[in-house]
Amino acid sequence: MHIKTPFRRSIASRGRKIYQQKIRHLVEPEEEGRFVVIDVNSGDYEIADRDADATARLVARYPNAVTWAERVGYPTAYRMGGGYQVEQE
Repeated sequence: MHIKTPFRRSIASRGRKIYQQKIRHLVEPEEEGRFVVIDVNSGDYEIADRDADATARLVARYPNAVTWAERVGYPTAYRMGGGYQVEQE
């Protein structure tokens, strides 16, 4: 399913706001590195080591959930691109 760009921006904005205002202080630093998946409609969330696990649990409770993911203690949930790690001899 293709989601129109303005709606995606709204999801991102709402998700970030919910995380910053209602969830962050509850999960940092204890859950650092784990994923928080938020239903932007209800404000409810799930935490797991894998985003797919948190999403599955959230969607089981809210079948029509509109989700946003954050990674606790990180500026973004996901990292794009790759690189090489050079070993020093």
